[in-house]
Amino acid sequence: MNPPNSRSDALVNKWEGRRFLNDRLDWNLLRTYLVIGQEGSISRAAARLHITQSAVSQALRRLEEQLECALILRRGPRFDLTAAGEEVLRIATDIYGDVSRISAAVEQRSDAVAGKVRLLTISRVQSALYDEFLADFHEAHPRVELEIEVLRSADIISSLLQKTATAGLGLCRIPQPKLEQRQLLRQRYAFYCGRRHRLFGRTDVALEDMQGDSFVSFVSDQLGGNLSPLAMFRDQQGFTGRIVASSSNFEEIHRLVCAGFGIGCLPEHLVQRDIEQGLLWRLPPAEGIVDVDLLLLWNREQRLTVAESVFLESFQHRLATLDGGTA
Repeated sequence: MNPPNSRSDALVNKWEGRRFLNDRLDWNLLRTYLVIGQEGSISRAAARLHITQSAVSQALRRLEEQLECALILRRGPRFDLTAAGEEVLRIATDIYGDVSRISAAVEQRSDAVAGKVRLLTISRVQSALYDEFLADFHEAHPRVELEIEVLRSADIISSLLQKTATAGLGLCRIPQPKLEQRQLLRQRYAFYCGRRHRLFGRTDVALEDMQGDSFVSFVSDQLGGNLSPLAMFRDQQGFTGRIVASSSNFEEIHRLVCAGFGIGCLPEHLVQRDIEQGLLWRLPPAEGIVDVDLLLLWNREQRLTVAESVFLESFQHRLATLDGGTA
C-alpha cells in the first residue's frame, strides 16, 4: 500500500470543496448580501426585501459559513465590509446584472413586456447615463409607453407615497421610510449673477460684498425644504438680502438670474455653457455651496406591473454600473 500523500489529499479536498461551492451556492443568499451591501444596513436591507432583520442576519451567516470567511466587520449598529466582502459584493453585482440581462433577453424575444410607466421628474435633468438608459430601454421594450411629468421634488415624493406613479427623479433631503432611493448624479450648487448685475465680471468679489444683495431662489430653498442647505448657508454667512423672485422651475430661475433680478444658486454642470458665453458670472465661494444628490425614487410597498418592474430593475442595474460615480 502506498503511503498517504497529505499534500495530494489536501489539493483533492480543496478542489472538491470548490466544486461543491460552485454547485450548491444559494443565489438567494448572494441576493440578500447584495442588498445588505447596497443599503449599508441590516435593517434597511430587511425593509427592502420585506423580511425580518433576523432572516437577513441568518442569510448573511449562512453565506459566510458556505464561503468559510467573514464578509462584514460588525461595529455595533454599523458595519464595514472585509476585503473578501468587497470582492463578493462586486461579484454578486455582476451576477445580478447577468440575471437581469437574461430576463431582458427572454422578454425582448417574446415581446411580452407592454404597459405604461409613469415617471415624475424635476426640471432640467441633464445626465448622459439617463439619456442612454431611456434609449436602450425603448429599443429593448418598444411596447412600453412612458409618461413623464415635471413636478417639484416635494410633489414627486407626495405622489410616490400615494402610489400614483411608478418612480420619480428628484431631491429627497430627508429619507422617507417607504421610499427606495438610488443616486443618479450629484449636483454642486454655486452662486451666479447675470450680465446686468453689479458684480458681473469682477474678480475681486468676496462673500462680504454679496451679503446685502437680493436673491432669486428655488421654492424649496427654505428651511425644511429639499434645498434648505442653501438657505442655511446664507443665514450662517450673515446674508441680509431679500428674495425678490422664486420658482420651482430651473428654467425660470435661470431666466431671472440672467435678467439681473439678483444672485442665484444654480447647479454647476447646468450652467457651464452660460459661463463660456458670458451670460452668467461665477461668484464666491470658489468651492461652491453644497452638493445635492439627484435620486431615483420609488415606493417599495407599491405593486408594480410587469412593465414597471422591468423599467425599475433595468434602471437600477444601469445605476449599479456607476459604482458610486456620477453621471
